[in-house]
Amino acid sequence: MPHWTALVAEKKQRQLESIPQEWIVTPPPDSTLDVTEFPETCGLLNAREIEITNTSVQVLLEKLARAEWTAVDVTTAFSKRAIIAHQLVHCLTEIFVDRALARAAELDDHLKKTGKVVGPLHGLPISLKDQLCIKGLETTIGYASLIGQYADKNAVLVDVLIECGAVPFVRTNVPQTLAWPESFNYVFGRTTNPYNRSLTSGGSSGGEGALIALKGSPLGVGSDLGGSIRIPSAFCGLYGLKPSYGRVPYSGTRGTLEGQDSLVPVLGPMTNSVVGVKAFMKAVVNAKPWLKDPLVVRKKWDEDEYNLADHGFGKDLCFAIMWDNGVVVPHPPIRRALEITKAALQKAGHKVVDWKPIKHRELGDITASNIFYTMQRGIMNAASAEEFMITTSVTGEPLITTMELDDADTAVATFRPQNDGLTVYQLWQVQKLRQNIRMEYLDHWEATVSETGTGRPVDAIICPAAPFVATPHGKNRSVYVDYTIVWNALDYPAAVFPVTTVDSTLDGKAPPHGFYDDFDKDIYEMYDPEKFKNAPVCLQLVGRTLEEEAVIRMTEIVDAAVAAAK
Repeated sequence: MPHWTALVAEKKQRQLESIPQEWIVTPPPDSTLDVTEFPETCGLLNAREIEITNTSVQVLLEKLARAEWTAVDVTTAFSKRAIIAHQLVHCLTEIFVDRALARAAELDDHLKKTGKVVGPLHGLPISLKDQLCIKGLETTIGYASLIGQYADKNAVLVDVLIECGAVPFVRTNVPQTLAWPESFNYVFGRTTNPYNRSLTSGGSSGGEGALIALKGSPLGVGSDLGGSIRIPSAFCGLYGLKPSYGRVPYSGTRGTLEGQDSLVPVLGPMTNSVVGVKAFMKAVVNAKPWLKDPLVVRKKWDEDEYNLADHGFGKDLCFAIMWDNGVVVPHPPIRRALEITKAALQKAGHKVVDWKPIKHRELGDITASNIFYTMQRGIMNAASAEEFMITTSVTGEPLITTMELDDADTAVATFRPQNDGLTVYQLWQVQKLRQNIRMEYLDHWEATVSETGTGRPVDAIICPAAPFVATPHGKNRSVYVDYTIVWNALDYPAAVFPVTTVDSTLDGKAPPHGFYDDFDKDIYEMYDPEKFKNAPVCLQLVGRTLEEEAVIRMTEIVDAAVAAAK
């Protein structure tokens, strides 16, 4: 194998050559932090392309189905805007515009000849995280060592989306190994946050988050093992959904920790509207993906569940707010978002109670979510160090040990902390403990029937997606993802929705609270409202296992209540 640096140089050149030269723009200087308006002012997009890329998924699908806009025109508009976004925040990996336009032309021809759409996503451009294999393309998942390995077939979800009429057109950046809540690797560099480029876009689906925030894609697919859909969605002001295990086909996707099937990754949508989340999930599950992936649950879209048949049909819902997880207290903007949401729901006639978290610290330990900074002996790091070393040893590629600007961008990292691993028996004990806590959590949720006043347990939990908004690069402390990964451990679906943005006047530093421990104190001390200026503030809505339809509908209800209260 060539040395990793030679592989990277060659790959970067090929990526550059995949960008149409007439779409090259002059980006603003690094001192310009907020670049969200640049795509529409740089002069590359015409008025119609700006209109197309500002249109919601629902309206796009309607106009495409009526042939008011052609799939070629829509794909061209989003491709151009995606290339602009890439030049601003380094969000793309694979760029295959010619292939996408050829597919779009086929769809236009089919509609013209038959008068019928190919499927429910007819003509919609969809971006994909650099995990979803596409025949003939490389899937590096952030490793230089995987350059040159071409897929011989599509991931199952890619085939499903194509059958639904979608047009895959770009893939997006991730961190090396996928196992970071930020997005940096030696191949494609660092993805930044378009609202404030001194902040991270999150990870591991950080490229998707940044691209969609700049409206370079109407709908993207991310993956989530511990928060990798929800953290970038939250940091970039998007809507995103982590489904339960087996609801969306994962087969054929390239990932990290493959073969570990106790805590498994899931694929899900990221978009600028909750309607886009629904469109994706309804199309995918109605395509009968269980006939293509043996691990998919045999469950079509359930309209009764979407209409909240098990939740009083949406009348007088009772939401529980989890103000903190008993481990780390959220920063002031997160607290304000929770207060805004509570007030909006009460104004809309719903009931709000407090959620009492149980065993969230234990769930974090079981998953070992602080995977690179501790010696915790949990599921995710049972053999992760060995996998990372095996993958990179072929080319001499070093493992990245930090996302800090000074280290990661200027020096070659040579060491990542390792654990001793687990014996098979020890791993079984961890998995058994997780099973037991899942039972306890179910009982805990059921017991809330005594305080809701609806005759039902709490309908959904609303909580932070992280204790902070998008952080400066390298400052997502200790890879802290416990606000998201607990729901992976419990297999609860969770949707992210935007509420507000950081306001230095409203979100001043809070006085010190009674710290849970030194780590909680460290998180408190990192907050400075000026550093987080303009960052989106989002929350999570959590439902019960395989209750995606209800989670989507309740997210729509919460989203509408928050919008009405503004």
